[in-house]
This record gives sequence, C-alpha cells and structure tokens, in this order.
Amino acid sequence: MSTPDARKSGTFKIGGDLEVVRLGFGAMRITGKGVWGEPPDRAKAIATLKRTRELGIDLIDTADSYGPFVSEDLIREALSPYDNLVIATKGGLTRHGPDIWRPVGNPDYLRQCVLMSLRRLGIKRIDLWQLHRVGPDCPAEKQFEAIARMQQEGLIRHVGLSEVDIPTIEKASQFFKVTTTQNRFNLVDRKSEDVLDYCTKNGIGFIPWAPLAAGDLARPGTDLDKIARDRNADPGQIALAWLLKRSPVILPIPGTGSADHLEENVRAVDIELSDDEMKTLDTQGRDAWKKSQ
Repeated sequence: MSTPDARKSGTFKIGGDLEVVRLGFGAMRITGKGVWGEPPDRAKAIATLKRTRELGIDLIDTADSYGPFVSEDLIREALSPYDNLVIATKGGLTRHGPDIWRPVGNPDYLRQCVLMSLRRLGIKRIDLWQLHRVGPDCPAEKQFEAIARMQQEGLIRHVGLSEVDIPTIEKASQFFKVTTTQNRFNLVDRKSEDVLDYCTKNGIGFIPWAPLAAGDLARPGTDLDKIARDRNADPGQIALAWLLKRSPVILPIPGTGSADHLEENVRAVDIELSDDEMKTLDTQGRDAWKKSQ
C-alpha cells in the first residue's frame, strides 16, 4: 500500500498569504490522559509528530494549555527547526487538573501566553495565534485590543478565534483581521454551521475540532457504514472526506498519539465522495444533530 499524501487535500491561504495543506494535525492527544501531563509513551508521541512531515502535513495545531505546555515542548523537540511548517497555537485557557479548562481574558495573561509560547516553541513570531476562548473576566474588546497590539509588535502574524459566533467574529474584526475560526463541527454537530457559511463567504479558514465524530451514524448498517465498506474505509475517514468537500475553507486537524492512526486519517484525502453521498451524509448528520438538541 502506497504512503498517503496530505497534499492531495489541496491548500488554503490563511490571511490570503500563508499557504497550508488543508489536512493538518491537532496536537492535543500527544499529551497525558485528560490532556494533562506527559504522554504515556514519549517516544511514540515524538514519532507521531515526525511522521506528519513524511505524510505531507504542514499545519500543526496546538495550544499552551495542552499538558499544559507539554504539547508545545514536544513539537519543538520533534519538529524544530520548522522549515516549511506552520505551527498554530492558542492561549487563553488555564488548567487546574485533568479535563479542567477555565478561560481567562486578562490582557496581561494573554500577553504572557503569547510570550511563553514563543519561548517554548523557540520562535520569534507565531504564524497563527488563536484566542482559545473569549474570557468572561473582562470585556472582549480589551482582549481584542491586547491581541491587536501584539500583532502590531510583530509577535503574531495571523490571528484566529476559537468557539465563537458571527457577532464575535465581526466585533473582533474591528481590531484585527480574523483569519481563522476554530469551532467544534462534524457530521453530527452542526451548531456552528452558520459560522462555517460565514467563513466560506468571507475567505476565513475554518478549523473544525472533533472532526472524526460521527455518533450513531457510524453504527453497522447505516448509510455511513455502507459508504465506508464500499470504499474499504472506516467511518472516520469518510467523516474527514465529507469535511474536505463541504467547504474549501475547512482545515481539518484530526489528532492522535499514534503514527499508524495518523496515516489512516491522511488516507481520507484519497476518498472523493459523490454528490449523492454528500447529500445523504449531510441530511442524516443534520437529522442526528436536531434529535440531539
């Protein structure tokens, strides 16, 4: 079996000038259980990161809160110097234990997030820095002002937002150009469908997290299961193929701590779903989402 090539997914220019391969890698799952502490097998995590280069991936998405700090440290160890790689990171969430995430938007804290990510990654400028959440502790405008200042200083090249609605994107756009939005979105989670459509219309990159989720659609006997079997694929690969065809601004970042699983994910770029298959999956995914509400 030939080695899969993520570059077959096509490219997208973040901010109109930073070109990346559309299928990227999410580096959350290379940490410990609960996204807390070191991975159970550090060598395996390093090998998975190094494998991304070999598979044509050039967009690595991480956050200072993954570990915390562990993911960024591993990325530097495995991938620095980052020749022809875009390392996107996030800040604004604090950690108080496994699976505990608390947003803080204090401008001084956001500045610390950026400066410490620069230090851990070993770079002078972050290609894409994303506000992990708009913190409830101070007005959003104060957070956006602080981010704009850091961009003007040259600490950040492009700015993205995570888990936001359209009004928040438009408000932030008064302070800086919003080049990406990272919201949860997949076959069976359509809460951010309006945000995706807005991003598509305005040329904003849309980075869906939890892209492999398919819920009950992945059960044996469903249309998704049949499509997967017909193509000798697994439901996760079909879910990725659906995302890649759904909109040209979608940049999926499936995460894993296994090089083998990483390769399986990248094989999704070889699956070209028909219009009928897209319609079937879209309809059933939308129905599943409505039933869950």
